[in-house]
Amino acid sequence: MKNQRTFTVVIERDEDGYYVGTVPTLRGCHTQAKTLDALMKRVREAVELCLESEDGASRSLELVGVQQISI
Repeated sequence: MKNQRTFTVVIERDEDGYYVGTVPTLRGCHTQAKTLDALMKRVREAVELCLESEDGASRSLELVGVQQISI
């Protein structure tokens, strides 16, 4: 049985209304979709592809928090 790993996904919405999901611990691992359900399905696929590739080397990052500032 494969070891299950957990990844943090940062989700943003772009100016066209698409959701963009990024996995910070996997270099270049991101995708987009029109709905959150579709996004999470695509994120799973993207993570699997990133883990298979040589560029998908996992970095040791821990999500500390998200803050917004107004300027």
